[in-house]
Amino acid sequence: MAAWDLSVIVDDLGPDSPPITISVTSDLHIGGVIFKIVEKTQVKKDWSDFALWWEQKQRWLLHTAWTLDKCGIHADAKLIFSAQHKPLRLGLPNGVTLRMLASFSAPVFRTVINICKVLNIRHPEELSLLRPVEEKKKKKDKNSEEEIYDITDVPLTSASVQCLYNGMPAHFADSPKTEAVYKMLSVSQPSPAPETLAKLYRPASIVDKTHIHTRWLDSSRSLMQQGIQENDKLTLRFKYYTLYDLEPKYDIVRLTQMYEQARWAILLEDIDCTEEEMMLFGALQYHIGKVSQSGAQALTSGLEDLDSALQSLEVKMGVESTANEMLENMTAPELNEYLKIFRPKRLTLKGYKQYWCKFKDTSISYFKSQEESYGEPIQQMNLKGSEVAPDVNVAGQKFCIKLLVPAPEGMNEVYLRCDNEKQYAQWMAACKLASKGLTMADSSFDSEVKSIQTFLSMQHTNPGAQVTQTDESINTLSLVSPRYHKKYKAKQLTPRILEAYQNVAQLPLMAAILKFLQIWQALSDFGISYFMVRFKGSRKDEVMGIANNRLIRIDLGVGDVVKTWRYNNMRQWNVNWDIKQVAIEFDGHINIAFGCVNANCKIVHEYIGGYIFMSTRGRDQSDTLNEELFHKLTGGHEAL
Repeated sequence: MAAWDLSVIVDDLGPDSPPITISVTSDLHIGGVIFKIVEKTQVKKDWSDFALWWEQKQRWLLHTAWTLDKCGIHADAKLIFSAQHKPLRLGLPNGVTLRMLASFSAPVFRTVINICKVLNIRHPEELSLLRPVEEKKKKKDKNSEEEIYDITDVPLTSASVQCLYNGMPAHFADSPKTEAVYKMLSVSQPSPAPETLAKLYRPASIVDKTHIHTRWLDSSRSLMQQGIQENDKLTLRFKYYTLYDLEPKYDIVRLTQMYEQARWAILLEDIDCTEEEMMLFGALQYHIGKVSQSGAQALTSGLEDLDSALQSLEVKMGVESTANEMLENMTAPELNEYLKIFRPKRLTLKGYKQYWCKFKDTSISYFKSQEESYGEPIQQMNLKGSEVAPDVNVAGQKFCIKLLVPAPEGMNEVYLRCDNEKQYAQWMAACKLASKGLTMADSSFDSEVKSIQTFLSMQHTNPGAQVTQTDESINTLSLVSPRYHKKYKAKQLTPRILEAYQNVAQLPLMAAILKFLQIWQALSDFGISYFMVRFKGSRKDEVMGIANNRLIRIDLGVGDVVKTWRYNNMRQWNVNWDIKQVAIEFDGHINIAFGCVNANCKIVHEYIGGYIFMSTRGRDQSDTLNEELFHKLTGGHEAL
């Protein structure tokens, strides 16, 4: 075979050095090319991390046994011999920026797994990387230089189980500098100054929220293929809100970072909550900040109290039931009570009307009175697939449940008004379970009722309690979102936050963080990622919300939910990559198709596939991650 010259740029020789030219034949394999390059450089060093990057095709040549002919490489190919692991600036949910080594040649999914292994975060499949918001170029401000903590010398571990030393991974315990960095990862950061908070970007509308999710990187391609260069900045965030298998003993970094992400989402108004909930979030932040900074408490203290909190946080897996339980479940419980019902219709001002309501299985039937409950109901609503949201004001004794019930033409809005907390907790828990297709016979019903009651009791004001703190010790405006800065003065907010603080002041650190996450998880907008889409046959843009169990179609004009579709009714979904359209088929011959307006449809495809993948994880295999299945579900045509 005729020999020909191949020129290769070697990254390590510096930007100004000329390319190296080697003589090759078409049947030479990639490993042989690398051997010739190393020989020609005459530099003695460890080249094991280096590989060839093909500039024109934007891909790595990692199959060292493949010949140049098989790869399709000719004399005009522009090849770069470069390290696969390079430094990256990584912004974490708590605002800390690390400089660490990451793989630029592996798919992003694998790169995130390795980053999380170093940072001691379990279940890395729930996280991913996104491009940061482009900041406007300002005049150089000396104070604005962000501090970067360099951990590039911390080795990328290959062990699947971390060795812990003094409560931290062994690779962080090597020097005081890395120990300090680990502490920053596992301890909540102080609250930001109100001025800082006011300057930060906040989404003003649901359209702004759709822009956030356009920046996710593609999990099935490498960093290099997506135009990321050495020392670029990326942010690491929780992408899939499944909160799976939380263990405070091992998950200190994971829980702290999750708490920080939730806290910033609330402070920057990414997620809406009521005023009472905001005061409770403020009180928990104050308490967590106080306990974290005091450092007096060992990180793992209070683990005994956490079991109940964890049970209510986790997405339930199916449980084996005993024979007795099965007998009890055969007679499914019911709720029979008088409730007030309000069905808002356009141009009507009629208020709530009292009816006798019966909750059985997943349906609510209502009658004019108890006497008529043996006949035909006025209406029966099946709540399977409905949206359930609280509409509560504890101080004003208002306990309402907002329901959006699926109907052929869209979603029907119904409000239920309960008389007291006990009634509200039972009906709310029943509605939540019914929306997922579960009845009150489900084992999680009692814990759901209990967690709703606990949450309500935390919002009680306690006028008899003495507020001991002075106003100086609490920086109130740092604990609430900027809309409350305009609405109230600090001296009006402080007593309200301290009042809520009385209810949480006794909680250990980890229990307080779990309580914060639990309340965050109960918000009606929790875990919804928004995308701007256009449905097939429609002329206007709409918003698609993707949550961990359903897709939500939202009208852009009024912001109302038009329709929801559950994943458990999904038969198949596919993407037409040529016209960039996602098509989904649900039970009952329901077909939807839409194109993405401001995001790559691969991101939406990956979100849906990612959530389906999260639902396949089981307790017995919690240590091994089925990467192949993830790529099959999310990778699109390249993966197949």
